Amino acid sequence: MMRPLSASMLALALAGCVNMAPAHERPSLASAPAYDGEYRPDGTVVATTLSYGEWFDDARLVALIDTAVANNRDLVAATARIEQARAQYRVQDSRRLPAPVASAAAGRSRTPTGAAIAGAAPAVTADRFEVGVGVTSFELDFWGRVANLSEAARARYLATEANQRAFYLSLVADVASTYFEILETDAQIDLAQATLESRQEGLRIARLRLDAGVTSALPYRQAETLLTTAEQQLAAQRLDRARLNNQLAVLVGGAVPANLPQPLAMQAQDDAMMLDAGLPSDLLLVRPDITAAEEQLRAARADIGAARAAFFPTISLTGNAGFASSDLANLFGSDGFTWSFGPSLSLPIFDWGAREADLDLARARETEQVALYEKAVQTAFREVSDGLAGRRWLAQQVAAQEQGVAAQERIARLARLRYREGVADYLEVLDAERNLFSAQQQLLTTQRAYLQNGATLFVALGGGLPR
Repeated sequence: MMRPLSASMLALALAGCVNMAPAHERPSLASAPAYDGEYRPDGTVVATTLSYGEWFDDARLVALIDTAVANNRDLVAATARIEQARAQYRVQDSRRLPAPVASAAAGRSRTPTGAAIAGAAPAVTADRFEVGVGVTSFELDFWGRVANLSEAARARYLATEANQRAFYLSLVADVASTYFEILETDAQIDLAQATLESRQEGLRIARLRLDAGVTSALPYRQAETLLTTAEQQLAAQRLDRARLNNQLAVLVGGAVPANLPQPLAMQAQDDAMMLDAGLPSDLLLVRPDITAAEEQLRAARADIGAARAAFFPTISLTGNAGFASSDLANLFGSDGFTWSFGPSLSLPIFDWGAREADLDLARARETEQVALYEKAVQTAFREVSDGLAGRRWLAQQVAAQEQGVAAQERIARLARLRYREGVADYLEVLDAERNLFSAQQQLLTTQRAYLQNGATLFVALGGGLPR
């Protein structure tokens, strides 16, 4: 009799090893095997493990990012979502093990025995006391249903954790981008202020020439036009500065600290560091959005295993052991020991196709997650390629525009000199001043775009862990 029982237990143990989920395999790399060599004249790049403190060399920017990482409300909410996912995983994983429950009960009952019968007692009163430990409906996971549900919850928890890190990287990029816009705006304000002062002086000279009868009123009115243009630009830049300050305060989670280091000028910023050799496949190891997409794919495949297991019987065990007695003083005596044990099996006979629909739904979600994973890889490749292209071509634009500003300064200086000598009218000065102001503004905008591209490249390469 023991042999059949041992064989049955062995068969059940082997059945417990069944996992009906598809084997997890990472989809092939949905991108080119290497970055375009035209974008990386100094070699290729690898996904970076540098922290933002090593990537950016502006101490004020690093301090602002530190403050944002500590105080940003959206990041706090994202961290709370990690705790929620972790708790859900722990709840699901706990169902893989039996959950013993202790119980105790006491009661008194009165049972009538039939008072109409001669000589019979009118009723019987009895006490009953019970204590015990039991397990209620513990599912024997022969088909891997509970294990796959636990694996799906674990994968979704890891995906939530990766999404939190992705938000952390986007926060770093947002703070850096806003900071560089503030630097540009400050430089634009300085430029507009210096231009305003220069044009006020030009208007004063034009007034003197008009009063002396040297020129007509037209040059004077043209000088007024230049002055009002500079005033409008200065007011617009100050409005932008106020809005950017408010935006930065939201990102850092409160008022910007007053004791921060002094900022570096845009021309002094440098993030064009040399990067080690690598390939797009390195992004799979560090990009949090790719990690999150793969974990979601893993969870979808585990859901398929759980859906497949639903087609097989659910076997549960119920057991209890303890003591029962009518006398509380003798409750734990040897005669009061009780136990009960019994398995139960359930299998829906006809569910109108609900289980087939659940399986089809799980398979469709797997197909979706494969596509989302491949899209995440393609997006990562494009973002790195864009960052590398910007790193090279924006640098060339800055260099060309610096030469253009120098040329416009010479033109403006010659135009003013020709006007003073009476060789040219003031319209030539007006055009030269406008072109110079526009070139200077465009140079500042391109310098800011170059710095923002560096922050974008930091995020595209996966960034580093917090300092």
